[in-house]
Amino acid sequence: MAAFVSDHVTGDMVEASEYPELSEKYTVYGVPKTIVNEIGSMEGAVPEQHFLQEILAVTK
Repeated sequence: MAAFVSDHVTGDMVEASEYPELSEKYTVYGVPKTIVNEIGSMEGAVPEQHFLQEILAVTK
């Protein structure tokens, strides 16, 4: 949704089992896993407020 409403956010979806090298690189153990600027990450379905706080924390 963030990528939909802002030109400053992009989103990609990758099938972890089809790209094991990416799964290993980003230590994917659960899905969904969100990587923010290669710095922060969130695993699982997180509340929107937590999602926003994590994005803001790594972009400052």
